[in-house]
Amino acid sequence: MGRVSVTPPPPPVAADHEPWVGHESSLSGRYVTVVVAALSTIMLSLVAFILPVPYATLEPGPVFDTLGEFNGEPMLAVQDGVQTYPTDGALDFTTVSVTSPSGRVSFTEALAAWFNSDVKLVPKDFLYPEGETVEQSDARSAAQLASSKDNSTVAALRALGYDVPEQVAVAEVLKDGASADVLEAGDVITSVNGTAVSTPQQAIDVVATATPGDQVSLVVSRDGVSQELAVTTKAAEDDPDVPRIGVSLTPTFDLPIQIDNNVGDSVGGPSAGTMFALAIYDLLTPGSLTGGQRIAGTGEITPEGQVGAIGGVRQKMAGAHADGAEIFLVPAENCAEAADGDDFGMTLVKITTLDDAISSLETLADDPDAKVPSCS
Repeated sequence: MGRVSVTPPPPPVAADHEPWVGHESSLSGRYVTVVVAALSTIMLSLVAFILPVPYATLEPGPVFDTLGEFNGEPMLAVQDGVQTYPTDGALDFTTVSVTSPSGRVSFTEALAAWFNSDVKLVPKDFLYPEGETVEQSDARSAAQLASSKDNSTVAALRALGYDVPEQVAVAEVLKDGASADVLEAGDVITSVNGTAVSTPQQAIDVVATATPGDQVSLVVSRDGVSQELAVTTKAAEDDPDVPRIGVSLTPTFDLPIQIDNNVGDSVGGPSAGTMFALAIYDLLTPGSLTGGQRIAGTGEITPEGQVGAIGGVRQKMAGAHADGAEIFLVPAENCAEAADGDDFGMTLVKITTLDDAISSLETLADDPDAKVPSCS
């Protein structure tokens, strides 16, 4: 008889144990999901904090005494033979450290700037045209500084009573323009078709009376030698009826005194102009314009001595305070912003013109507690 092996059935399992097996699997899956989600959140947060944002920061920059030295030489050097006078105190121009066009501000840096009253956060395209390179930005800033140096010298000399006539200079000659091989950069145009000109606009207006293809007669001073040159006009690219001589013009000035401004290319922009002008005025007049105090300030200046608004006034105030300034000169248009916050214990003097600034400083030099135009 054959033998049959019979495997006994497994012991019964209580029904209330079966859900426990499924519950354990569910918890394991949920745990993995939570961990993955948490790690993802952490990683995304880290990435968000590291990735740059489309903003730039303005922070207090260094200050420089216009009555002192820059890189080991006098910041302002007056030509030999011209009487200068001893100075004391300081006339500081202030700066702002700005994110460069290629610089990157992370989310964490932007967040920190938001909570720092001495740092300003601004959209990057507010400071730089789209696509501008570092080189282009540096060139623009250097051109503004060069103009500031010229304007401050003219404004100061005019405030001292000197006659400083304006002239028309050739800034650039277009390669394929009408004046190619005729005019050179640096030429000073004194007349156009027999009409004396002293500003770029006057020269443009006289040229505009011609017809494209007409010859225009120019009297030009080149290296101190006057000569008459002829240029055949060409039509403007955007208007066939408008004559062009193919140059860009810029104002220049016949200075009675040569003053070298030795600020290097590590500084840029136009906002030091007012402080340059005050220092020149102080060097060329008896007595101290500062009254021995450390005075800081800012403001773009025109050759006529008008003081214009600038950016980053709060950051410049913070930098001036850190350097020990007691008085801060503020362009009138910046007064509201300057007064909106801590004055750092400084007297905020409101200025509209170079004459305003000179008058207020002379008054404060005689009496530090005197009332002068103020932002507060």
